[in-house]
Amino acid sequence: MSLAAPFRPILRDRTLMLAACLLVLFGAHAATIAPYVSSLAVKVFGLSDHAFSALLILASLVAVATSVGFGILADQRANRRAIALTTVTALTLGTALMALAPATPAFVLAHVLLLPISSAIFGQIFALARLAATTQPEADRPAVLSTLRALFALPWVVVLPIWSVVFQGTTPLTAIYPVCLVLAALMLGLTAWLWPRDGATHWEDIPSGLSFREALTEIAHPRVLIRVLALGTINGAVMLYMVVVGLVFAGIPFRGASDTALYAGIMAGLEVPFMLALPFVATRVKRTHLIALGTFLYAVHLAGIPLLAETPAVWALTLSGAIGGAIVLTQPMAYLQDLMAERPGAGASLMALQKLAGDAFSAACFALGTSLGGYGLAAFLGAALSLLGAALLIGLDRNR
Repeated sequence: MSLAAPFRPILRDRTLMLAACLLVLFGAHAATIAPYVSSLAVKVFGLSDHAFSALLILASLVAVATSVGFGILADQRANRRAIALTTVTALTLGTALMALAPATPAFVLAHVLLLPISSAIFGQIFALARLAATTQPEADRPAVLSTLRALFALPWVVVLPIWSVVFQGTTPLTAIYPVCLVLAALMLGLTAWLWPRDGATHWEDIPSGLSFREALTEIAHPRVLIRVLALGTINGAVMLYMVVVGLVFAGIPFRGASDTALYAGIMAGLEVPFMLALPFVATRVKRTHLIALGTFLYAVHLAGIPLLAETPAVWALTLSGAIGGAIVLTQPMAYLQDLMAERPGAGASLMALQKLAGDAFSAACFALGTSLGGYGLAAFLGAALSLLGAALLIGLDRNR
């Protein structure tokens, strides 16, 4: 099996190529905005810490409600192109608003409403890719989702160092918005030009015929929700790492922001090739077992940070974290879509529910850990909870 094998299903299918291009652009957009939202909110637009916390909560609720709602509508009506255009238009409007009229009311409108609505495009792209992959040879299908997820991660490795250099000068933080507007406009143009017309695809996409309430009942079925929660504990470990690593390093005299950036950069740089290598093993290992292995490796990395942060050995944890991260950032997506195989839109929307659960678990571990014993205990709790979630997943699927 050659190194080019994961890309072959994508390169020979126009729709999968579109999905790949959109994910690279969306990854670049996210990598440009995400690291600077808190600084923009507090330092540039004058929001208080409490106001920014409320903004994050509202944005999360809008993002989840939109992802689930659009996912159900896409399955109900098979109108995936119309929904994709709606979400990418929201992305373009949100960044245009900030690029052309940067002010506090515009910031709140963009980051509470328009940009959270646009986040639904992530699930819609993967739903489209899953449908398009059904026309590929069965042996090639497992490579599609993990390769596409790697392409979403790739811009983070490239974009973050560029912005770190740009902001060493006198460039204002608001400079990110004109750049993001270009990226969003490219996404809108590609979507309008290349997204397959509803009802004219080269695969079968039959409307579900379910009412909105019936579709929600399917998503809320205990068989589905308990697995989403189990995967949420694993996603929570990923969220907790992003919070803990900087705080742990900041508490050590000879470490700080530069070490945090280097650690995160090494992790991101290693995750991409491991994601691309996953198709070589994904077809040989049961998915729940692969997720459990990834969770174990990620838990070792998370729990090891506070233990080894003062030693050179901490850098070795990036290998465990990158391998584990490559697995837990890709395989749960395919697992969730398989849970609702006949509802690709709703299946993709489960990713948003998993993230919401992960955010909640991460916040709970951080609050409990820091109140009882500090950042180290928070990391241990997150690692232990993720292992518990992986064990629960294996137990639930032992007879599947």
